[in-house]
Amino acid sequence: MDNYTITATHLVEYLYCPRFTYYEYVLDIPEHQENRFKVMKGRRIHEEVRKTNTKYLRKKLGVIDKKADVYLASKIGIRGVVDEILFFNGGLAAPLDYKYAEYKNKIYRTHRYQLVFYAKLIQENFNVKVNKGYVVYTRSKNKLVEIELKKADFNKFENMVREIVAIIYKCYYPEPTRYKKSCLDCCYKNICDSGA
Repeated sequence: MDNYTITATHLVEYLYCPRFTYYEYVLDIPEHQENRFKVMKGRRIHEEVRKTNTKYLRKKLGVIDKKADVYLASKIGIRGVVDEILFFNGGLAAPLDYKYAEYKNKIYRTHRYQLVFYAKLIQENFNVKVNKGYVVYTRSKNKLVEIELKKADFNKFENMVREIVAIIYKCYYPEPTRYKKSCLDCCYKNICDSGA
């Protein structure tokens, strides 16, 4: 499959549950994000961030330059808008993502792999090394958390992209998530045979 495009939204939905991806993109059953408070609030936060502190550099982190609200695409078929790209000395860079969420002393898979997604885009478009990323948790007084990105994360990410492509473009019906709590709040729970 050569002509495909995968977005960060595809990845986050896949991490929530691979079947979510199947129902939305293969069966074309909309999820109606506009009815979900946190999704809409998160979008508003992103819009506010884009308009404020456009010149602010996080000098305590060693940032020497930044780009905000950057649309990037990759030869491997992924594309997305990075909230901020932070540049450091030595040819290093890092994505920074704002989340309408509280920090609960753990890093969620969705947050980690969304950073890996953006890191891959940054590496390919700017020819820099990316081995960390940052998340700003807006519901925890804009707490900034650094997340190390390892080679294993990039390998897992590439496998995820292959599976997302198989689901959407080859109509592959995947196994449900192993995180059964996801099923409780899923908009597709009435038609899914996950057993939850």
